[in-house]
Amino acid sequence: MRNLFRKIRKYSRNENFLHLIENVEELVSKMLSITMIVIILIAIINLIVFVINKLLIFDFNQESFHKNLFTTFGLFLNILIALEILENITAYLKKHVVQAELVIVTSLIAVARKIIILDLNKTDGLQVVGLGIAVLSLSISYWIIYSRKRRS
Repeated sequence: MRNLFRKIRKYSRNENFLHLIENVEELVSKMLSITMIVIILIAIINLIVFVINKLLIFDFNQESFHKNLFTTFGLFLNILIALEILENITAYLKKHVVQAELVIVTSLIAVARKIIILDLNKTDGLQVVGLGIAVLSLSISYWIIYSRKRRS
């Protein structure tokens, strides 16, 4: 029983406990990276199938073509967002720090995707204003981080 208490005391010391947490964080980050790679590959396959089915089969209906084209843009941007998330995870694995600049760029791409595929006929003005405020806020945040980085 004493031996058990000694081991518990040993692993509950700050250095050992922090080392254990770092190992768990690294393991989780690696699992997330592998998951993101699988998701990106599935998204690429989905994009290829969609393009073959919807855009390469010529349809004279102009409205259908535009709808499919914007859906294609959304699928492309989904892949870009997934790549940015993978880059965030990779940067965390390398430096053990979440890089705010990458997070903001990923958020900007996500908001841009939302704006690109936005159907203005089905969207109320409050949502458009909200998206505008999000873009402005993220742009200002990026500019602040970028200008601080240049001064360093």
